[in-house]
Amino acid sequence: MRTTDVDMLYGKLLKKLLLFTLPIALSSIVQQLFNAADTAVVGHFSNANALAAVGTNTETIALIVTVSSGLSIGVNVLIANLIGCKESQHIPMAVQTAVLLSILFWLAGLFFGQAVAAPLLRLIRTPEHIFHSAKLYLRIYLLGYPFLLLYDFGSAILRARGDSRYPFLALVVSGAANIGLNLFFVIVFHMGVSGVALATDVSNGLSAFLVLIRLKKDGQFHLRFQKSHGLLHFIGEILKTGIPLAVQGAVFCLANIFVQASVNRFGATAIAGSTIAMNFEYVTYYIITAFGQTATTFTSQNYAAKQYARCRTILWCSLLLSAVCSSIPIFSIVLFRNTVSGFFSTDAAVIETAGIRILCILLFEPICNLYEIPAGVLRGSGHAICPAVSTMIGTCAFRTLWICTAFRAYPSLPMLYHAFP
Repeated sequence: MRTTDVDMLYGKLLKKLLLFTLPIALSSIVQQLFNAADTAVVGHFSNANALAAVGTNTETIALIVTVSSGLSIGVNVLIANLIGCKESQHIPMAVQTAVLLSILFWLAGLFFGQAVAAPLLRLIRTPEHIFHSAKLYLRIYLLGYPFLLLYDFGSAILRARGDSRYPFLALVVSGAANIGLNLFFVIVFHMGVSGVALATDVSNGLSAFLVLIRLKKDGQFHLRFQKSHGLLHFIGEILKTGIPLAVQGAVFCLANIFVQASVNRFGATAIAGSTIAMNFEYVTYYIITAFGQTATTFTSQNYAAKQYARCRTILWCSLLLSAVCSSIPIFSIVLFRNTVSGFFSTDAAVIETAGIRILCILLFEPICNLYEIPAGVLRGSGHAICPAVSTMIGTCAFRTLWICTAFRAYPSLPMLYHAFP
């Protein structure tokens, strides 16, 4: 293992957890900024309808990203366990399995995504005047799905061995390319929503390429294809953790898509405002989930090494750090909500509706620490089903029930958003 990697099995935890989490959080934030850059560019250089067309896909894109990320956690846990058990001879086969599995998921997701794009937008009641643009954006975005998978799976391998910095640096490069391409396609070629979707695809391709190059050159974690001895075993190990988390994320996002359908009832201004607020929600939420991923990785290695007391310390340290680090930006955004919303739109009505969502949802987001961090520790110790089921019942089922009861009785944006806290 390289000297620049974090040693998760020995030494003081607090500083290691923080330094390991920072690049993960920044990576997730940069990934979300891909979509935020899309909304900012079309919001300033196109029109409100283009912004709404991109915005109505926000939860659908989140579903795609969440499923990919959830599956990759299975890879992370597998590699971390092999390191903790000191079974490094199996790592090359595990790496090969992860890459092959990402290709299989890409083929399935590519054809399924293209087929359901239009029906899904109909299902969430996308307004007719933005339907074509929304469908075009989603279908172009889905063409880049393989790059998202390859990046997530490759990053999971690197993080399992203690390297959380390189995946972040890869995203910084691709993120800068995304912003430049957004401006180029929209301002120079006037491509609108198709331009920002294409820019995101190219940027995702660049980040995947950089991660795969890293694996190709990296000793014990070198990506090479060999005889498939143990392939099915490793697939099973990856899916054992990855599938429950992917299903949890999918159901979570489907509930939010149900919320998006309700937002769409209030028209393009409400959709645009909601889109702006969701960018802030995801950015701050990724800080929390980054600590959850760190807790999973650290726990995986230490649980495999039978260091159970250290696993308990990981839980409490991660919970403390996550609560502090997420609350600072959350409350800052709430306090200056009109100013930060103005970065995405100059329309006063859009900024006002964004502020409503920020007050109703983002203000209470620190509560999420209380289930994301313990869930990360549970997954790291081999218990992926419990957090998946509890999230689906406690969050997803409740939001759906709220929309069918409280919101139906009092149909307003604040009443809809109160389902989240």
